[in-house]
Amino acid sequence: MTGLRYVYAVCRPLEAPLQAQLTGVAGAPAKPLAHHGLIAVVSEVPEQDFAEEPLRAHLEDLDWLAATARAHQGVIDALTVVTTPLPLRLATVFRDDSGVRSMIEAREDHIRRTLDRLDGRVEWGVKVYLENVESERAGQSAEPAPRPASGRDYLRRRRQESRAHEDQWQRAEAFATALHGKLSAFAEDTRLHPPQNPALTGAAGRNVLNAAYLVPRAHSEEFVELVDRTKDDSPGMRVELTGPWAAYSFAGDTPPEETPEEAPGGEEVEGRA
Repeated sequence: MTGLRYVYAVCRPLEAPLQAQLTGVAGAPAKPLAHHGLIAVVSEVPEQDFAEEPLRAHLEDLDWLAATARAHQGVIDALTVVTTPLPLRLATVFRDDSGVRSMIEAREDHIRRTLDRLDGRVEWGVKVYLENVESERAGQSAEPAPRPASGRDYLRRRRQESRAHEDQWQRAEAFATALHGKLSAFAEDTRLHPPQNPALTGAAGRNVLNAAYLVPRAHSEEFVELVDRTKDDSPGMRVELTGPWAAYSFAGDTPPEETPEEAPGGEEVEGRA
């Protein structure tokens, strides 16, 4: 390799080979780099795009960022089929192989402990959305609401709407809290992420719960069934399940899908971990 090293994940030696012709970021093949009994999965990427300054510029380009995140995730997904990877954050780049090896040595104890903890486990994501039931009912009404006869009528109507909205939000929070408690009791570990902004995600409704659950792969079917049984428990609530994923939320690094808001620009190309 002669370019920079883009690192997707670190894992134990693979028991099965990666899929043939697996390509990653910038269309480059993903390859294993062995060191100290661990494997870093890396690609060679061009310096003109992934050196520190051009990389920072690229991270401001949402189209480039989305394409890079998809390629990154594709490699992680392929790894998850054959092993339990410790995924690294999007745009983790080092100068050369020795920089990757130095990172492994500096973090070796942490890497091994984390791989032990994640072995045989996957991440499931659960989101709960409050759908605007009152607005939907109003939109389905055959007749528009009557015009208020006075300012007093207008204020009374606004107070009623405010109370209805507050009651709806309290029901949503109670539903989300109960669901999280039930799923947490099943999972080995959990992470509560900040609610997502619908203006950024395009998702309908207001995000009440945004959580990740670490579940043994062998128990994933039971976890999915548990989520499915709750989907009709409360009108106006929408429950979304995603996964199984590599355990991003439990690895201490930023998931690719979060990078437009959260990633500060990846690792330094000089090789600092």
